[in-house]
Amino acid sequence: MTRRTVLLAGALMLACSCAQAASTTPEYVGTDAPFASNAIYFVMTDRFVNGDPSNDQRHQGGAHPTFDIPVSGAPKGESDNIGYLGGDFKGVLDNADYIRDMGFGAVWITPIVDNPDEAFTGGDPVSWGSKFTDRGKTGFHGYWGVNFYKLDEHLPSKGLDFAQFTAKMRAQGLRTVLDIVANHGSPAFTMPKAQPMFGQIYDKAGKLIADEQNLPPYQLDPARNPLHRFYHAYDDLVQLSNNDDQNPAVLDYFVGAYMQWADAGADAFRIDTISHMSTTFWKQFAARIRAKHPGFFMFGEAFDYSPDNIGQYTWPQNGGISVLDFPLRGRIADVFEHPGSDYAKLLDRLYLTDGPYANPYELVTFYDNHDMARLNATDHGFIDANNWLFTARGIPAIYYGSETGFERGKAEHEGNRNYYGQQRIDAASNSPIYRQLKRIALLREKTPALQRGLMLPIRFAGDQAAFYRVYQQGDAHQIALVLLNKGDTTAQFDVGDHLQAGRWKPVLGGAAINVAEGGSLHASVAAHDVQVYLLDAAVKQAGLTAELTRLMEERGHPER
Repeated sequence: MTRRTVLLAGALMLACSCAQAASTTPEYVGTDAPFASNAIYFVMTDRFVNGDPSNDQRHQGGAHPTFDIPVSGAPKGESDNIGYLGGDFKGVLDNADYIRDMGFGAVWITPIVDNPDEAFTGGDPVSWGSKFTDRGKTGFHGYWGVNFYKLDEHLPSKGLDFAQFTAKMRAQGLRTVLDIVANHGSPAFTMPKAQPMFGQIYDKAGKLIADEQNLPPYQLDPARNPLHRFYHAYDDLVQLSNNDDQNPAVLDYFVGAYMQWADAGADAFRIDTISHMSTTFWKQFAARIRAKHPGFFMFGEAFDYSPDNIGQYTWPQNGGISVLDFPLRGRIADVFEHPGSDYAKLLDRLYLTDGPYANPYELVTFYDNHDMARLNATDHGFIDANNWLFTARGIPAIYYGSETGFERGKAEHEGNRNYYGQQRIDAASNSPIYRQLKRIALLREKTPALQRGLMLPIRFAGDQAAFYRVYQQGDAHQIALVLLNKGDTTAQFDVGDHLQAGRWKPVLGGAAINVAEGGSLHASVAAHDVQVYLLDAAVKQAGLTAELTRLMEERGHPER
């Protein structure tokens, strides 16, 4: 008899009340991962707030300066910048209460490791709207590491190194998600003349251990030149060095570096370009980090809209690393950027049963970030997208500024990564996007069913969506009924499917509704709004029991 048959048989026995004395209450859990309780606020540290001008390094770079470099060709009234602009740890910490008060439990910061001290002179020149161009750009973003053990000088302040930063953030109720890179270092070739640090890797003691020497990858000689052994002898991403994931020394280097930062207080890792290194590498990396930090949460960026391609990283045999949910992100943009679109488009990217992921509830869900155009939606579109993101399955991540519609629709080199600043933060409460985001994020923060409960779709059609989120484990039991309306007029909902009898309480205002056995719940939801009804009771309704049992059994990949 299969495990699925056993579970379904058990569910039927419970539903029919055939039996003996009460047995153990079944568990209905989307995820047990502690990190799933946290919504994530993603900041590009240099572009958030300049909390300490003394670390700006405004005169760094000599003939190739690094501070405040506007992109040429910007239309009138618009701007973009590829130099450092001063954001730092202090700017984030000074606004920890702003982030926490919005309902976030974690802050994802861009890489903190040492980057080159000049602007890059190779590659193709950056111009307005250009893609995959780096000439004239600096490492303000943090992704051009040269010494992965060393903190970049633009970030700390006196009394505020990384360990002190994470401790003080935690004291404010915020965990730190550290963005890490292992597949590449800095731009490594095509410079008219070799520049210091570019294409080089240094160890913890500051010793040079790898150097591409401004050579195109096909000219590298790993067999005879020890400084070339860190790299593959073929290119990958533009002019970036391509670290050799089959070299044990590369694995040892990055495990050592990122263990150091985990020891210093990082609570989770976001892994850049995870798909550019083998699952063998990541399995070993994750195992070694978790040997010292059990249960350490990691999620990777595989910039790929194919769930079959990205799902493999989540499987236990490949390291058990979650991923950013690009397939769902594609549908989110389709639905919320276009008024009148159909909620049903989201359904087939949820993968709630027998899908490609080890656990779909642990995916990090989002609608934009620093590597793509920001969501190009109206205020209502942002509000609707946030209402979805914070009630549906997954761990929501919001890119800095999206709480006010900052630079909406803008891609890299068009304003996507522009400086946000204290003035915009202080004025954020004037934005309806901010106010509604805070409302729904705070609701998720205090509602276990929305954080980690199973998700059972009921109706997805046109401007309306209705679904259950159910969490039942030990003494905790909560059933949430989520009603979403992205239309321009009030929507009427009449829900009877799998509805359990009891007193359902609306948590966003309104009167409680008493539902009789076999009855239905009728509710009105205002335009571009959400309502969530809660029933704090163990699951008893027969149809709901059967559906939740099925969801538990079929939650992950069928063969994983």
